[in-house]
Amino acid sequence: MIELSSVLDVDDPARRRRRIVGTLVEAFSDLMEAAPVAFRTKFRKMAASPFAFYRGSACLFYADVTQLHDPWVDEQTDRVWIQGDLHAENFGTYMDDEGVLVFDVNDFDEAYLGHFTWDLQRFAASIALLGWSKAMPDAVIEQFVRTATHAYLDQVRRFAAGEQDSAFSLNLATTDGPIRGVLQRARLHSRKTLLDAETEIEGYDRRFRDGPGIRRLDEREYARVLDAFHRYLETIPQGKRMHDLAYTVKDVVGRSGFGIGSAGLPAYSVLIEGANEALENDILLSVKQGNVAALSQVVPDAHIRRYFLHHGQRTAVSQRALQAHADAMLGYTEIGGVGYVVSEVSPYECDLSWTELTDPEEIRHVLDYLGRAVAKAHCVSDFDSYQAPVSANVESAIRDVIDGRDEDFSQWLWEFARDYSDVVRDDHRLFVDAFRHDEIPGVTATRPH
Repeated sequence: MIELSSVLDVDDPARRRRRIVGTLVEAFSDLMEAAPVAFRTKFRKMAASPFAFYRGSACLFYADVTQLHDPWVDEQTDRVWIQGDLHAENFGTYMDDEGVLVFDVNDFDEAYLGHFTWDLQRFAASIALLGWSKAMPDAVIEQFVRTATHAYLDQVRRFAAGEQDSAFSLNLATTDGPIRGVLQRARLHSRKTLLDAETEIEGYDRRFRDGPGIRRLDEREYARVLDAFHRYLETIPQGKRMHDLAYTVKDVVGRSGFGIGSAGLPAYSVLIEGANEALENDILLSVKQGNVAALSQVVPDAHIRRYFLHHGQRTAVSQRALQAHADAMLGYTEIGGVGYVVSEVSPYECDLSWTELTDPEEIRHVLDYLGRAVAKAHCVSDFDSYQAPVSANVESAIRDVIDGRDEDFSQWLWEFARDYSDVVRDDHRLFVDAFRHDEIPGVTATRPH
C-alpha cells in the first residue's frame, strides 16, 4: 500500500523511530513515571518478538490506522462498539451467566467505539504476523485472512437475516477441532483448584496466600478498598445479583504481575463468600484500575466521552455490550477518584495456544470460528444490547456498507494485513534499538546503578 509509506513515515527509519517512541510516551507517560520497573518489564516482553511488540502497542496501531483512508464505513458503521485490541491471541473460554462454557473474544481493556473495520484490520495483521512466525508463505497467509474475513461476513449476514445474535455462541455443542479441545480443557478446571492455588485455609476460613505479586494492605488502604467494593455492588445489574451473604468479604490484598497490556496499573484481589458458606464455593474478584483505551485518545467524539464516567466503567459497560451473557460479577467502582473494573477471576478461563497449531488447514478451520466470534461481538453490541450510544442495527449496517463486495473487502483487508505486518516487523527492530539505547524517556533498559 503506497499510503502506508506516504502517511506513516515507514520509508524514513529515523522519523519512524521517533514516531514510535513519541506515541508510546504520549500513551503511557503517567504510568511509566509511577511504575518504571513495571514498564521496563513490559518493554522487555514487547522486545521478545514482532507479535509481542504488536500486542503491547495498540496505541501505535491506532495512531497509524486513524491516519489512513477507510473506504468501508459510513455514518452507521463508524461508531460501532469494538474490542479495540483484536489480535489472534485475544480469544479464550469463559463461563457465561447461564452456566455455558463459551469460546469468544476476551480482554476488553481497550474496548471503545470506532470503525468496525479497525477491529478487523488489527485482527488481520495479527494473523499475518502469526503466519510469518510459522514460516508460512504469503499465499497461505492470504488464505488465512480471507477465511476469517468471509466467515465474519457470512455470520453478519446470518444475523441480518434473522438469526438471533445473542443466542449464537461457540460452545461444546457447536464446535469441533482445536476450539472444542480448548473448551474441553476448560471444563476440566475447577473452582477448588483455583482457590487452593491462590488461597489457604487458616483456622476455619480462607485467606489469600502470601507470595510474589501479593501485597498486604494497612488498615486505611483496606478500608478504602472495602468501601469501593460496597459501591461496586450497586453497579451489578439487578437480574444478576446474588443474595447478600455471597458478597461477604473475607480478605483483600494488593496485586501486581499482570500481562503486557496492564503494566503499572494498580490492582487488588478480593475474596468473597460465594453462593453458600462451603469453602469450595468462595469467589475471587479482580479489582483493576481501568486502562486508558488507546482509541479514546484518537476518536474525537465528545458524545462518547460524556457517556463514560471513567475507564473502569467503560471497560465493564463495553464487555456487557460485546458479550451477550457477560460475567455476572462484572461491575465497576472508584478508588481515590480513579475508575476500577471489577470481575471474577474465573477457574474456567483457558486460552487457545497457537504454538501447537502448525497445519494450514487446521489453522483455517480455527480462523473460521474466530471470524464468526468477532461478528457476534460486533452485532450483539447494537441497540438491542441496551448499551448506548450505539443506535444502529449493526448487522444490517455492515451488510449494507459491504453491499455484496465481499471479494473487494477481503482483498483490502489482505493487502493491509500483508503491508502492515511488514511495518510491524520493522517497527519491532526500531523499538528494540530505541529501548536498548535508552531513548524512551522515563524507562531505561537497565536499572540505574
